[in-house]
This record gives sequence, structure tokens and C-alpha cells, in this order.
Amino acid sequence: VVYRRSEAEMPASREEIEHAKEEGVNFSFLASPVSFRGVKRVSSMECIRMRLGPPDESGRRRPIPIEGSEFEIPCDTVVIAIGQRPDTRALSGTTGIRVADWGGIIVDDSMRTTLEGVYAGGDVISGGGTVAEAIRDGKKAAESIHQYLVGH
Repeated sequence: VVYRRSEAEMPASREEIEHAKEEGVNFSFLASPVSFRGVKRVSSMECIRMRLGPPDESGRRRPIPIEGSEFEIPCDTVVIAIGQRPDTRALSGTTGIRVADWGGIIVDDSMRTTLEGVYAGGDVISGGGTVAEAIRDGKKAAESIHQYLVGH
């Protein structure tokens, strides 16, 4: 995980960060991707070190690139995870699934969407929560899907 601010500014719970570290996730704080390299497939990511400046409009200290501090991280896959708004573009053209004003999918207590046979959970219904909450939603949805499939 490459993050442009320090661990203290990361919008994740301490528990989530510690669990990720226990699972072997490496963090590179105060760094930001600049470019991706590779032929037909990514082979590395060029990054630059950052320092924290004055607070920005979000109230967090603004990351500022440190000139000449570029470094490279070998990789074969890149997952870009920025922001915490659900990407519901896959639903375009789908009718019957209600979406809240903020972009999340609307579900009932059984995790059912407004389209029969379609269920949702996790960040796409809450806007961002913990992994434990997403797991809880997944279990609840699985129970509801089972009931739906057996006809109850």
C-alpha cells in the first residue's frame, strides 16, 4: 500500500492497519505513485516521497512532493483505491436498483436491493466501514440469498 500521507493521517482504523500488517501487507507512507512501467503488463511503479505541509480543505496536512526523491517498486498488479464513494457505473442500464443520493445502493434489513434476487452489502451500502462490518453484511446477505433460493 502506497499512501501519500503518514500512518496517522490514514483514513482507516488502527485495527484495520494492524490486521493488514499481520497479513503481510507492506505500507509505504509519505509516498505517491507517479507512473507505471512495463510492456503489455505493469512491471514497476515509480513513486515519489512526500512531506506534509499545511492543512488542506479536508483539515488534514497536505502532502507535498520532495523533488529528487523518486523510487521504484517492482510489481505485477496495481489496484488503485482512491476515495470511498461506491463505483456504481456497472449498474448503468440496470433498472430496478435504487441508489441513494450519495451513490450507495439501498437495501432492506435482509440486504435485498430493490431488484428481486439482487443483494448488496459492505461499503456500497454504507459508504465506508470496517472489514468486520462488510463480513457481517456478507453473512447476512448469504443467509437471505439461501432463503430466497429455497423459496422462503
